[in-house]
Amino acid sequence: MKSITLSDPGKPSTYIFKEFPIPEPLPGHVVIEIRAFGLNHAEVFMRKGEWNETAEVSGIECVGVVHSCPGGEFAIGTKVAAIMGGMGRTIPGSYAEYTRVRVGNVASIDSSLSWEDLAAIPETYATAWTCIFRNLELSRGQTLLVRGGTSSFGQAAINLAVNAGAKVIATTRNLDRAPMLLGLGVKRVELEGPELSKRLPETKSIDAVLELVGNSVLLDSLATLKRGGHLCLAGFLGGLAPIPDFNPLLQMPSGVHFSFFGSFVFGEPGFPLSDVPLQKIANEVAEGRYKARPVRVFRFEEIAEAHKVMDENHAGGKMVVVVGKA
Repeated sequence: MKSITLSDPGKPSTYIFKEFPIPEPLPGHVVIEIRAFGLNHAEVFMRKGEWNETAEVSGIECVGVVHSCPGGEFAIGTKVAAIMGGMGRTIPGSYAEYTRVRVGNVASIDSSLSWEDLAAIPETYATAWTCIFRNLELSRGQTLLVRGGTSSFGQAAINLAVNAGAKVIATTRNLDRAPMLLGLGVKRVELEGPELSKRLPETKSIDAVLELVGNSVLLDSLATLKRGGHLCLAGFLGGLAPIPDFNPLLQMPSGVHFSFFGSFVFGEPGFPLSDVPLQKIANEVAEGRYKARPVRVFRFEEIAEAHKVMDENHAGGKMVVVVGKA
């Protein structure tokens, strides 16, 4: 099988194409013939050697068909999605024609969507759904602030929250993208930047914050919450630098809830992928309830070009790569 590999894993690398044997069947695992995979900023950090664990074959998600499954959990030929489970980190990932993933990180999806459309869903929507409905416990009528709304993750979260009847305020670094966010159903768009809490009329009345910019604005986001409000930190668009001299006793507002979610826990105890209604989400995408189609689609051979677009922050949404028969 063909794979896209890092020329020097763990260090700044370029991608090369390499032949590997198709993974052998293994109990408790599923071998998937990959038809398409989504692109994620985590893979940019892996390519640059800025991730603590990096496999030779990158990629943390895919969609495809079951090639083998010794335990019989999935029938051969079943259409599936796979997320995390060490892909791209501790085991070969999805930048390939085949991959082998633990059963607990695989979900069947019966959908009429094309492979490229289906590939835009798994990682982004599974993570956004968990943040919105598990960590933030968002409900109808509540106000949600999404910092980093134009990212593919932010757009997925907005789709889910608006569809659930929440009032959504979103931020962007470029107000030229405001019409796109308004088209997703947000009530208002704010310019992303320091001290948003001092500019936001709703400060101290926000029910929930999805923090995708990260540590650089975390304390400012906490300041927007009302008593009993929830903040979920789930992104690092503003970089990985830690908060200097963070002292919760002195800097955390009283009576608010702060949590973190990283999708690398999917498939671990307490975080089954089956908890996420991926089939329902795919159905709603097919029905047009969510604007979830990929903004750009690349061929397998165009991986370098795709990463160039991510490096330049020109994507504006989810990008996918189609593989082989797709």
